[in-house]
Amino acid sequence: MYPQNNAFRQYFDLSGFWDFRFDPDDQGQAAGWGEGFSGGQPLAVPASWNDQLFGDSDRDNLGPAWYQTTFNLPWGFAGQKLALRFGSVNYIADVWLNGVSLGRHEGGHMAFTFDATPLLAQSDNRLVVRVDGRLAPDRVPPGNIPPDPKDGFGTRSLPDASFDFFPFCGIQRPVLLVATPHESIVDVTVIPDIQGDAGHLQVVVQTAGVATGAGMVNLTLRGFGADIQQLEKLAEGRAEAQLVVPQPALWSPQHPNLYTLTVELVAGDLVCDAYGLLVGIRTVAVEGNLLLLNGEPIYLRGFCRHEDFPVTGRGYLPPVIVRDYELMKWVGANSFRTTHYPYSEQTLDLADRLGFLVIDETQAVGLFFNEGGLERRLELCKQFTGELIARDKNHPSVIAWSLANEPHSFRPVARDFFRQLCDLARSLDATRPVTLVSMVGVGEEAFEFLDLVCLNRYFGWYTQSGDLEAGAQALSAELDLLYARFKKPVILSEFGADALPGHHAQPPEMFSEEYQAEMIEGYLQVLDNKPYVVGAHVWNLCDFKTGQAVHRMNAMNYKGVFTRDRRPKLAAHRLRELWKRK
Repeated sequence: MYPQNNAFRQYFDLSGFWDFRFDPDDQGQAAGWGEGFSGGQPLAVPASWNDQLFGDSDRDNLGPAWYQTTFNLPWGFAGQKLALRFGSVNYIADVWLNGVSLGRHEGGHMAFTFDATPLLAQSDNRLVVRVDGRLAPDRVPPGNIPPDPKDGFGTRSLPDASFDFFPFCGIQRPVLLVATPHESIVDVTVIPDIQGDAGHLQVVVQTAGVATGAGMVNLTLRGFGADIQQLEKLAEGRAEAQLVVPQPALWSPQHPNLYTLTVELVAGDLVCDAYGLLVGIRTVAVEGNLLLLNGEPIYLRGFCRHEDFPVTGRGYLPPVIVRDYELMKWVGANSFRTTHYPYSEQTLDLADRLGFLVIDETQAVGLFFNEGGLERRLELCKQFTGELIARDKNHPSVIAWSLANEPHSFRPVARDFFRQLCDLARSLDATRPVTLVSMVGVGEEAFEFLDLVCLNRYFGWYTQSGDLEAGAQALSAELDLLYARFKKPVILSEFGADALPGHHAQPPEMFSEEYQAEMIEGYLQVLDNKPYVVGAHVWNLCDFKTGQAVHRMNAMNYKGVFTRDRRPKLAAHRLRELWKRK
């Protein structure tokens, strides 16, 4: 649960300028840097380090590197249960507080927390973080993969990633010092349903520190005329309730109605903790070749995106989040996919409020299935799938889970790999469809047991280069083959073309803004004639940073319909004309 400030809970943001230094010989741990280090330079947190620094080798340096800061205990925190919460550290974080190791977390895009209660002093607390963002075959996403034609990797880049975006490193989302009561709410799960004319919310609350049989949970739901209160007894730290809302105001892109749910923990006669969240009443289902929201067919119009901006890299930047939603609304989009990793919790909060539909994706991009490191990659993918669902389960905007993007599923073992992940996702959340995003297409055997078929295609760009008509014909033929085999709703989850800002050509030619606009419009015309297609996500909303490669001018992917600094290209105007008619 994201920290809150209320009568029982507080958090203090440690963002600011931290001391930073690289560890080129990886000697910092042996030298005792966890207790503190000297010789650092100021670096902004949260932000990636790669674009902040100006040294000749700093941009491509993926670590290890060290951060440290000092802070005093804020007033009112003493006597509480205290924790340090990191929103995102890429890729491995080792953390010390006042010279004592708190632990390690692997995975660059999910929050993690360490108990700091016994170690914090009233003043001069020293927090040290070692960050290792180096690419390796047994990490997820992988990198520096040994060449093997069976894995299907083509052009390599610097850094040598298995994915086409820059592997930004560092402390990239806020670091919070969190104070909660010792008797506290530790998790809330809200499962919405619609039965007849009534909305149903199944609420499961888990607590800690309350003596067996001594606690109650008080639930209050308000909004749109509803004022529902229900008291449930705790049993072994858990309470479950069904809240029924007559004639509910449903959540949808047109009407993103949100109710306020307040959860109070009552021990004896006293309220000892409280947590509030916004919830939406809506259902998601797949029936035949349709994707249904609240029982009605829905079509996804939108984008793939990246958390990417000059200087800050992948760092948390609220104004850019707001701007991106403004751009998507202006174009007429109703959805996006979190390519190719979980986005910040605040991004999903705004999706709830603004009515955007989200395909929520793990960081399992560019997977390969060579036996070397495979068991470790599967273990990490299970961890990341569990973390994603635990974090984002209560967002009405999240309508599907994506287990991976463009896995190199050419080896038979890939089928069982994804069967295990799919089973895990469904065991954790049975209310949303599960998918993966494929470049293999008809040969992606996991589509047999997944709910949605998501395909990335670039006919007319990487193949049929320069020939828009041939590209559209190839797309049409493959979509029909894909549906004929799997008989499931299809989403064209990526398509697009690079356009250099300001480059124009008539007739349209590759890398011109005209070619990009014509290609996108031609693809949408093909999709309009496919009744089994339920969505189209353009690659990409904005241009973004990549590794250096011969096909990446300026180490940039220029497939954005907006520039990296959020200026529209011709394709953005064309999409607005097409989607505003819908």
